[in-house]
Amino acid sequence: MAEIKVPELAESISEGTIAQWLKQPGDYVEQGEFLLELETDKVNVELTAEQSGILQEVLKDSGDTVQVGEIIGTISEGEGGQSTAPQADAQESAGASEEKPATSEKTAEPRESANDEADTTKTRTIASPAARKLAREKGIDLSEIPTGDPLGRVRKQDVESYQKNEQPPKAQPEPKRETQAPAAKQTENAGKPVERQRMSRRRQTIAKRLVEVQHTAAMLTTFNEVDMTAVMNLRKRRKDQFLEQHDVKLGFMSFFTKAVVAALKKYPLLNAEIQGDELVIKQFYDIGIAVAAPDGLVVPVVRDADRKTFADIEKDIGELAKKARNNKLSLNELQGGSFTITNGGTFGSLLSTPILNSPQVGILGMHKIQLRPVAIDEERFENRPMMYIALSYDHRIVDGKEAVGFLVTIKNLLEDPEQLLLEG
Repeated sequence: MAEIKVPELAESISEGTIAQWLKQPGDYVEQGEFLLELETDKVNVELTAEQSGILQEVLKDSGDTVQVGEIIGTISEGEGGQSTAPQADAQESAGASEEKPATSEKTAEPRESANDEADTTKTRTIASPAARKLAREKGIDLSEIPTGDPLGRVRKQDVESYQKNEQPPKAQPEPKRETQAPAAKQTENAGKPVERQRMSRRRQTIAKRLVEVQHTAAMLTTFNEVDMTAVMNLRKRRKDQFLEQHDVKLGFMSFFTKAVVAALKKYPLLNAEIQGDELVIKQFYDIGIAVAAPDGLVVPVVRDADRKTFADIEKDIGELAKKARNNKLSLNELQGGSFTITNGGTFGSLLSTPILNSPQVGILGMHKIQLRPVAIDEERFENRPMMYIALSYDHRIVDGKEAVGFLVTIKNLLEDPEQLLLEG
């Protein structure tokens, strides 16, 4: 009998929530086959079987919080032939062992009814966490979705394609009505429909950390604006050559990342953190890029941004953003950033005050580029593409003079982007 334990995930993660079991008690599992999906503070992880056998017992259900090292189930030794699934089902499942062909036309009758066989088939469908989440939300049966994956794994795009081309729209269920609410709420919501949704573990963690930052850091925000004319002209002149040479588009993020690195070198306290009564001033430049993922905001990290070219930075950001959208980021890709950049302008934000990504002491907010009249001299005005930028910082170790100087440095570098080449 083998115990299924929650493995060590990362130094900062001690617990998780079981999102769903991919196998049910009585199912035969192969070594390395997915058993369950575990939701952690940062990423979703699929746990695999460490040995082949029968899933004997499940000790924790979906939605339960489990600790690292905790026993959550058992697997008994068994052979593939003991699986209750028919041969055709095993052949369709990705990662399952291929059944031996029958040697005669007569075979033993399956122990389950036809309906039970259908249920077993459903549990054996292999799919990515993002695909399972989308299928649950849309009420789609994963076993009915065709996939082009060579291993038979259902991906998120397969679910989207199935929903768009084959799945007829389903009637939306009526919102749940609150019952037996406290007296105060009964008066407030009397006779009005409400819907209750369980917060994902990631959303709970985001909420907890944002509140903690507000209580533990002396957070302050300073603002400036950047004339983006020079950067936009440079991109326009170089974009085709850049794409042909590096096979990646030249975006704004590489300019901002380079400008941030240069400003951090000039104002190193913004590349620090507080540990007890000490300041840890980092001599590396791992820049976090905030990305809106389906399950909440994540901040993957571009490592050693000071040593990377514009093309390297654009490629890294593109790959990390794609992984974030598909819920494929690893824990290592989310840890250890020294400073963060967030771009609310992607969603149309004109101005905001970003919240620190603890334990970092600085975060730069980018915003929407908008044509605004700018005074050229005492007599002339021109419409220029302007962007408001915001720096939130921890006033415990960063003074206003340094914060303002940091933001002015970024402004000057972006308004004369050739300087970024000299900064390396």
